[in-house]
Amino acid sequence: MDNDRRAFMKQAAMAAATAAASRSGSAFALPVVDPTESDASSAIKWNKAPCRFCGTGCHVQVGVEEGRVVAVAGDKHADVNKGLLCVKGYHVGGILYGKDRLTKPLLRDGDSYKEIDWDEAIDVVAKRIMKSPKTFAFYGSGQWTIPEGYAAQKFMKGGLSNNHIDPNARLCMASAVTGFLATYGVDEPAGCYADLDECDVLITWGNNPAEMHPVLFSRVIDRRSKGEKVRLIDIGTRRTRTTDAANDFLMMKPHGDVAIALGIMHLLIENGTYDKKFVENFVNFRAPEPENPTLQGVAISFDEYKKRIAKYTPEHVAELSGLSVEQIRLLGDLFGNPKLKITSLWCMGMNQHTMGTAINSLVHGVHFLSGHFGKPGDSPTSLTGQPSACGTVREVGTLAHALPGGRVVAKDEHRAQAEAIWNMPAGRIDAVPGYHTVKMFEQFTKATDDGGDIDTMFVQVTNPGQTLPNLNLLFNDKANLKDKFLIVSDVYPTATTQLADLILPAAMWVEKNGMVGNSERRTQQWFKMVDPPGEARDDCWQTIAIAHRLFELGHEGMKDKDGKFIFAVYDEDGEEVPVWQWEHYYDVNVDKALFEEYRKFTVMKHKNLAPYEEYVKARGLRWPVVEQADGSWRETMFRFAGFDDPFVAEGKEIDFYHSVTGDGRGQVWFHDYQPPPEVPDDEYPLWLCTGRVLEHWHSGTMTRRVSQLNRAMPTAYIEVHPDDASALNIRQGEVVTIESRRGSCDLPVWINGRGQPPKGSIFVPFFDESKLINNVTLEAYDPFSKQPDYKKCAVRIRKPNAEVAKQ
Repeated sequence: MDNDRRAFMKQAAMAAATAAASRSGSAFALPVVDPTESDASSAIKWNKAPCRFCGTGCHVQVGVEEGRVVAVAGDKHADVNKGLLCVKGYHVGGILYGKDRLTKPLLRDGDSYKEIDWDEAIDVVAKRIMKSPKTFAFYGSGQWTIPEGYAAQKFMKGGLSNNHIDPNARLCMASAVTGFLATYGVDEPAGCYADLDECDVLITWGNNPAEMHPVLFSRVIDRRSKGEKVRLIDIGTRRTRTTDAANDFLMMKPHGDVAIALGIMHLLIENGTYDKKFVENFVNFRAPEPENPTLQGVAISFDEYKKRIAKYTPEHVAELSGLSVEQIRLLGDLFGNPKLKITSLWCMGMNQHTMGTAINSLVHGVHFLSGHFGKPGDSPTSLTGQPSACGTVREVGTLAHALPGGRVVAKDEHRAQAEAIWNMPAGRIDAVPGYHTVKMFEQFTKATDDGGDIDTMFVQVTNPGQTLPNLNLLFNDKANLKDKFLIVSDVYPTATTQLADLILPAAMWVEKNGMVGNSERRTQQWFKMVDPPGEARDDCWQTIAIAHRLFELGHEGMKDKDGKFIFAVYDEDGEEVPVWQWEHYYDVNVDKALFEEYRKFTVMKHKNLAPYEEYVKARGLRWPVVEQADGSWRETMFRFAGFDDPFVAEGKEIDFYHSVTGDGRGQVWFHDYQPPPEVPDDEYPLWLCTGRVLEHWHSGTMTRRVSQLNRAMPTAYIEVHPDDASALNIRQGEVVTIESRRGSCDLPVWINGRGQPPKGSIFVPFFDESKLINNVTLEAYDPFSKQPDYKKCAVRIRKPNAEVAKQ
């Protein structure tokens, strides 16, 4: 009996999702005994951790037996997911156990690799940096834990005086950042997931939460199942599983969201249904500078705003967006109704956009102008794609221009603040921002003689060889440049490791301590539960070990102004622990030491974090977290609203206390519609959009090692409208070639599949490293956020020649 029970607990969490993979994109309850109530005599030991995938931040209970993760259960005590997980979450434990885990450092030796020990690997990296610190770049990730990102940030900007550090979140969330900054004066959303429990209307702006954020989407669907009325409006360029649940589907042209937002604001003003109190008391109006526009813009009056918006009539917006006049008026009427509570959700569709900052700012403006802001259920909310795109990238500031706590390198005061916290000499931090992602890889893959001034790059926790746009320009050319040196830390072989000169095996998820920050400002913590395989080691340790080797080699930047190692960590007796030596790394909690130092930055822009031990006790806390009179710590659900935010001035209903105009007001922006950078023509007559699928996460490095997920979705494909397929004489399952002006990719055809693009448009997911659609995509980017547009470029389809088809 005991053996049967133990076998059930081992297998239930990992087995249940196989059938679920073929079902709809909702979350699924798992019939597992609550670990917190389970038999204490069980050999399985349980502990909490956030899921490794996406930015939702679901909490799981992780069951460990004999040094292996053997079970995963949804954590019913977690507010984010209330015991539910999506199909990937139920299988998250399996990502640790792929047969091809990297377990030893590998150094390129001609066309192959040789195994080396860690001392040699660290020495190779340190000496390469020592030779030319200014031509070194660090490319990280929204999958970095908070301590990992903070260590990389301090190493680069405080140690090397080098700002060439940027994350893959530049490719997915940068436009949300610039939109928030331009609107609120500070990054990240004002609302939280509780808005999904309160809203009367949910509008999805070019995203597909039924597949991409299914646990969050299930909150809305569950409300309907209880008899509540929630009107779901899906605005998109193709039909998806989200569309299937929508009351209204508004099919827009690519780039049509900009015109739609402008059209809603036009109607609010024309009909007199804008919120006059909100406008008079809480907002200013802004427009881009005529030359060299910035996120500050220039002030315009409400009358000037009305003049500029006047041309965006329903008829004109219909022409630009592809919506009908009636659909545009529908949106205007909904936002003009003060009795409704409206939440907007968006993700990559609005962010991966050459007008990404503009459309983010405009949707915020729609909520401001209509007054649908600052109350539960009334919120413009950006969702993130990675587990710590917020906590590590946006809050720690691991961007080429940023510093922790909302500081930027270009400001003297901000650099001085960071130098003081880091105990570094004045002037240590460079005032000139480093290269953003696209520029960084352009410089790395450009010949040194032609001005390519990045010669060494360290990549941690991401796979740019698959995920960068226009790979032929930004990555593939590295193969022909013998003086360029690529270091990759990862858990499995990837498209990026194929061109690496040094491969470092990394620990993953519960093989190390960690902290992350999710889409609703929730900071979450977990402890190491199992050992990594072979010689795989933590990314944070790798950074510290390289820094200490530079310290040994005499690099002055690795010393603070007292001559001590910049990552010195001390035990309870005040003795320094040699954490750069792997055998001593876990003698102390390095995560805690780094986090407590980082906390000092968070008070500077009201992103206050609690002490580390508070996160040990909790399933995450939403910042700002402030200490109460009784010594307890209180999180904040709704920012800028007087009923909840502790930093709103006494007596104020709404207070944007970091307003760019210094008056506590948010900014309603005007941006003119601009066409996409590339549109279909006679030579390339089709639109291409790329994205994700339910079963796989990002480049599939982890999820494709889980057999159940890989069987459920084994290959990438191309969605084609039946009329286009007929005109091109292509059939279901036939392999075709997609071509752009940049490259090509061969894919099987899926007609009337999970998603349905309109005539003249195709869709391809990017998870399949054997079918690199990013050889085709465009590297054009938003001028403010520098985020590329993966959602629209011009392509054609042809049947491959016999030789290609045979391959």
